[in-house]
Amino acid sequence: MAPIRIPSGSYSQTTGGASTAPTASGWDYILKFILIGDSSVGKSSLLVRLTDDRFLADPDPTIGVEFGSHLIQLDNGETVKVQVWDTAGSESFRSITRSYYRGAAGALLVYDITHRASFLNAKTWLDDVRSHAEERVTVVLVGNMNDLVASDDDAAAASNTPSSDQRQRLERRRSKGKKREVSYEEAAEFARKEGLLFLETSAKTGHNVQEAFAQAARDIHSKFSAAEAGSADYDNSTLAKRSRTRARAGGRTSGTIAIDQPSASAISVRGISESDEPDPNAPPHTATDAGKQCCVIA
Repeated sequence: MAPIRIPSGSYSQTTGGASTAPTASGWDYILKFILIGDSSVGKSSLLVRLTDDRFLADPDPTIGVEFGSHLIQLDNGETVKVQVWDTAGSESFRSITRSYYRGAAGALLVYDITHRASFLNAKTWLDDVRSHAEERVTVVLVGNMNDLVASDDDAAAASNTPSSDQRQRLERRRSKGKKREVSYEEAAEFARKEGLLFLETSAKTGHNVQEAFAQAARDIHSKFSAAEAGSADYDNSTLAKRSRTRARAGGRTSGTIAIDQPSASAISVRGISESDEPDPNAPPHTATDAGKQCCVIA
């Protein structure tokens, strides 16, 4: 995944280095990202928030892979198109979704800050992506569902003695099973030890969602820029060459890859935009026909 120069359009800068769609399509780099983590941690909701800027409440579990794309403007004015693949969190689909790790330059490892087990499983997911994605893949640890506990965190920071109303709100959340089970400090320490970027997000409010992807894009860009300049302590030139080769104008905005039947090895890709761009990192044996790709995983 790495770059080719395309004429840029006019961009509207937003927070976190992310931008709205240009008036004339164009980007300098194209990168493949994957969303990984346990089921029900909000991966699909993060993707919809990024691509459509809306909240997807109570989405159905991902069966196979879903994907979308988004443009991010870097601090130097260059534009990155990220192709984001949302993988199934269920163990039963692990062998299939692993095939989509190949060629990923960035991974967002998502857990639910109100569900400790999803955080404890992060190391397994991390080992998995490091085994099957790019050798120097950039990984962002994402603590999702920050909106469920944000007001309680703010109250605790503001006062050592919560008010009666604050206590009542806290008790209501606890009675619904929605309390923080992973502290910010614990997750930050895990990220530090593993060499990960780290943020807490809310797909519901949009807090830090664009910033999570923008941080990953900036980190990847700095890696292959350093490699090209000959100043990196490792060779990341393959990533840069591939990104240049595969960046091209136009393309699919989003779609779904769904397992046609539980035991089938064939999966179908359904695009929802008029233009159709074969994914540069799709599994082998991929054919395109009238907006549909059928990918056979033997």
